[in-house]
Amino acid sequence: MSLPDVAFSSVSEFFAMGGHALYVWSAWGLTAACLAGLVIATRLSRRAVEADIRRRLRRESARS
Repeated sequence: MSLPDVAFSSVSEFFAMGGHALYVWSAWGLTAACLAGLVIATRLSRRAVEADIRRRLRRESARS
């Protein structure tokens, strides 16, 4: 069983991406930043909704 051919012969060649490193790594970075922002925004939104629900429940229980 033979090993598959690899696209890059060294780690530095991998990071250089055949001269397209700036485009490739900036695309990866932008994607990671967008996903991280989405996770953070979702968590903040969830906390706000949960706080609103708690406030409403307290108001309703105070009326009763």
